[in-house]
Amino acid sequence: MDTSPPAPETSTDAVAPGSADVDVDRGLADMSLQDRFALLRGIAEECIQEDELMNLLDKKPVPVCYDGFEPSGLMHIAQGIVKTINVNKMVKAGCKVKIWIADWFAQLNNKMGGDLKKIQTVGRYMIEIWKAAGMNLDGVEFLWSSEEINMGANEYWPLVMDIARKNNVKRIMRCCQIMGRSDSEELTAAQIFYPCMQCSDIFFLKADICQLGMDQRKVNVLATEYCTDIKRKNKPIILSHHMLPGFKEGQEKMSKSNPSSAIFMEDDEAAVNLKIKQAFCPPNIVEGNPCLEYIKYIVFPWFESFEVVRKEANGGNKTFANMDELIADYESGALHPADVKPALAKAINQILQIMVPQIQLSVQ
Repeated sequence: MDTSPPAPETSTDAVAPGSADVDVDRGLADMSLQDRFALLRGIAEECIQEDELMNLLDKKPVPVCYDGFEPSGLMHIAQGIVKTINVNKMVKAGCKVKIWIADWFAQLNNKMGGDLKKIQTVGRYMIEIWKAAGMNLDGVEFLWSSEEINMGANEYWPLVMDIARKNNVKRIMRCCQIMGRSDSEELTAAQIFYPCMQCSDIFFLKADICQLGMDQRKVNVLATEYCTDIKRKNKPIILSHHMLPGFKEGQEKMSKSNPSSAIFMEDDEAAVNLKIKQAFCPPNIVEGNPCLEYIKYIVFPWFESFEVVRKEANGGNKTFANMDELIADYESGALHPADVKPALAKAINQILQIMVPQIQLSVQ
């Protein structure tokens, strides 16, 4: 006899209307089902259960999207701006976004020396950054893992234990990438427990959609495998967004441990200019070019255009309306790195200079 605790099923009933849901419903009146699908699918580099995404949007007016973060140190621009862009798209598409502030997880991962008070201070600060960046909080709920798990301990811990029981250590170790660790590292017992907890979060939060980076893909797949194990029909839909690279050649992911390769939300104009000036940006080559990725995933979603200022002898000023147009010019050599870099730096500084005063005021 199987004594496994049942994982919460995804309901197709509408969420009880609150002020946020009323605002979401009003916005949906102007969007077709296909538009909502395209908006959500456009966030992701990969979508698992894509065929079920349209069905979910059709049956559930306000699906629950799960996103999360570990409060740890400075916030880089991918966390600050890209997350804001993606969350706003999810809200526009009619989703209720639950952002999981993983303070206990940061402690398990020994961030901030494992000091929970410091971790929570960083978490509150990060929330203020997203507010300053213009995150649409009408459809967002911030949830602290330490508080929510304590309040729902009788539901949460049996679920964690069942996921741990149904997977061997080797399978869990393959998920350690979600913590920024490799499966070859010597891990503490707490860090090995981490993937089981993150997998449980998806069900504990009643998430219909998991919207996390490609670096979190393995634990999201673990959640779909767990659904198969317990014969749960409604599996979470996985939207895995693209990971912005660092500015150094060959850096697949922006890293806080190498400050010169990442732009942080509090970088001043001089720091941004220097980092982008030194960035890897080979002429005529689009693949693996971090400067072009910043333009694609930050500048175009933010400004809906990209403006290059240059001398008439070099082609004169030009405003690109889309990424395809920019790529064509770059590959042909009509657009040079010496044109791209100052234009990119100007755009990033415009974004950051709007927000920094708001961030500083909010925490005084």
